Amino acid sequence: MTTAFDPIDLAGIPLANRLVMAPMTRNRASAEGVPTDSMVAYYTQRASAGLIITEAAQTEVVGRGYPLTPGLHTAEQIAGWRRVTDSVHAAGGRIFAQLWHSGRIGHPTLLPDGLVPVGPSAVRAAGQGFTQDGPTDFVTPREMTGEEIRATIEGFAAAARNAIEAGFDGVEIHGGNGYLVHQFLAPNANLRTDEWGGSDEARARFAIEVVKAVADAVGAYRTGLRLSPGNTFNDIDEPAPEATYTAVVEALAPLGLAYLHTCDVHDLELLARLRKRFGGTFLLNPVTDGRPTGLEELPLVERGEADLLVYGAMFIANPDLPRRLAAGGPFNTPDRAGFYGGDDGGYLDYPALGDN
Repeated sequence: MTTAFDPIDLAGIPLANRLVMAPMTRNRASAEGVPTDSMVAYYTQRASAGLIITEAAQTEVVGRGYPLTPGLHTAEQIAGWRRVTDSVHAAGGRIFAQLWHSGRIGHPTLLPDGLVPVGPSAVRAAGQGFTQDGPTDFVTPREMTGEEIRATIEGFAAAARNAIEAGFDGVEIHGGNGYLVHQFLAPNANLRTDEWGGSDEARARFAIEVVKAVADAVGAYRTGLRLSPGNTFNDIDEPAPEATYTAVVEALAPLGLAYLHTCDVHDLELLARLRKRFGGTFLLNPVTDGRPTGLEELPLVERGEADLLVYGAMFIANPDLPRRLAAGGPFNTPDRAGFYGGDDGGYLDYPALGDN
């Protein structure tokens, strides 16, 4: 019987176990989007994960949606991430960079030179985002031109090349949680009637083209994709997502990607169908309805419902989470007050077993 503690070969990359640290925004980068000393320590503390997927790194300046998030589009950012990957590798870990563009989720105050957020259509997201001035209403994004869409796709590929230069083992494209790729997939955010919208297949095109461009740039075996069909975060409404996501998965299945990663998917039957169509390695961040993923989810690997199991908040609070899961606990309790920004409190000061 396969367990979450068994090793696995991820498209030629050996992983020590099947426990994955989820990508989680922590807002500890510099104002220029450069990883800090604290970020080096944070990821290194968690190197016992079978795979670390980093917090999302914006692929270009206009893709920034929150303060103090890292990027992968300048030489300084690449050098900063190299310090992270070197330290994680020295500790025996494996690490992928998550690539994102926030699209309409952001605010002009986060962007330089008069830039404004962009999206597939000029549709403002309901709600507020976070800026240096606190919670702020989202603005109406500027609809992207066809030329800008193609440039943004190339921006993902360029960021992927930068990630490999920075020493990452691979990259994950963030296609969920209401950010740009998800906005193109969602009929309430994408009102286009050209080749990028107007039908299920056309709304799938941007996600497909981004993944293909990244796979061409760095190799399909170093490329993963995260999706969250039906997730309503950031004012997404997908009343009938199956056709669009089926188009995505069927187009990408022949490429031989490193993995498909899903999160916050409540429709388990849809999830099973998408997984079958994908046919490759499947990472699952399961829905746990208000509690962190824990011991209760380990049997998902044993039952074959996931190849690798993704943990979020519990990896924040437990830097040695694989060891704690194997021992059945005890576990530190995540403190949400330190999740987003601040000093090293709630970031680097969670103890490992034996340090208590």
